[in-house]
Amino acid sequence: MLKHFYIDNFNLELAEEMKQEWVLLKAGLCELGLHKIRDEYLNEGAPERVENNTKIVFEIDEDIFVVHKKLEANSIALKEIKTWENYPYWVFDGEDPEGNVFQIRMSKEKVTL
Repeated sequence: MLKHFYIDNFNLELAEEMKQEWVLLKAGLCELGLHKIRDEYLNEGAPERVENNTKIVFEIDEDIFVVHKKLEANSIALKEIKTWENYPYWVFDGEDPEGNVFQIRMSKEKVTL
């Protein structure tokens, strides 16, 4: 499921796959490895997953406002687009189907408001 989420929404390419266990996706100069969630976390009454301090950050050249609308139309949980003074990017966070946080960012130099 996560494999298709990242391929379909972020255009990542499949680099390696062990069916039902592991997938490696090309994400620019980086690769994103996804492991299968253990069955104990998939059942009703499963132990709560521990919060994670990891965030996957994708830098894009496309218009961040268009990308935000596209992902929102796919019913992906997203936060609002934001930036800060003296910060060179527009950003927004979202969650994949398993609750992993990702961030999309675009250089302010590329924005035409």
